[in-house]
Amino acid sequence: MAQPAAQNSTIRNVLLAGILLMLAGDFLFALNDAMGKWLVASFSVGQVVLIRSIGAFFILGPMIAHQGAAKLFLMERPELQLLRVVMTTLDTALFYAAVVYLPLADVMSFYMAGPIYVAALSHFLLGERVGWRRWAAILVGFCGVLIMLKPSSAAFSLSSMFALAGSISFAFAIILNRRLRGTSDTSLVTWQTIGTLLVGAALTLGSWRTPSSLDCGAMLLLGIVSCGAHLMITRALKLAPASTLAPLHYSLLLWAVVFGLAFFGDVPGPRILIGSAIVVLAGLFIFHRQKVVDTVPPENVPKGVN
Repeated sequence: MAQPAAQNSTIRNVLLAGILLMLAGDFLFALNDAMGKWLVASFSVGQVVLIRSIGAFFILGPMIAHQGAAKLFLMERPELQLLRVVMTTLDTALFYAAVVYLPLADVMSFYMAGPIYVAALSHFLLGERVGWRRWAAILVGFCGVLIMLKPSSAAFSLSSMFALAGSISFAFAIILNRRLRGTSDTSLVTWQTIGTLLVGAALTLGSWRTPSSLDCGAMLLLGIVSCGAHLMITRALKLAPASTLAPLHYSLLLWAVVFGLAFFGDVPGPRILIGSAIVVLAGLFIFHRQKVVDTVPPENVPKGVN
């Protein structure tokens, strides 16, 4: 009896670590979104993505040196690795393309549909159990998102299509993270960064604007922040089921309120407060319904992942 109890305790600790890493990664992503919104107001999407990707190598460089560059080419399921690079690159580029013309709240409202896509996809593609109560809680949480982030009259513009496609790419990237959890975090994030760097370089052709030292530093810092977020979320998705972690992305909304007030002077009104309460309550219910033994069997918890 002692051994199963110890095993269950280990699994629960692994799950808790995944949850905490996801929350920390989402905080950095919210900071990334606010910084990106500010930068694309003055520079092209391609230029921001390019310099942002270069900045990420301030973190990735030492990690690659420690792991060994040769290991980057020892990949499981190369076809899924390539698809993941495509999805993460689309996610990044489409988000910045959308936020150029749409308010950040509108873009975020599309991206907050991501957990619903993930829950559905994880059920069919990963075989993860998602009960009807958690389905209901996710849908209630999304209703809170809609209350808090009411789309503007531009909701059906081309920019909104960018945001919608980006949110779907984002959901697929989360699923692929789970499928590729045997690949090191360093390799996963390095290849997706290379993908965004190449796309950023291509989009920058003919639209380069020489940035000031402050602007260049901000774009490099954006890369450091986003890389840290990707590393945390990539690790989290190796430790816990996608359908469990996906609703935690709703925490982005709370940070969006904080950063909106701090950086853009946006004061949340009653609609924001009501929506936030619904989202938080739905998330707490999802945590309550989580059954570790049912969703993360011991044999599915990765061991020895770098």
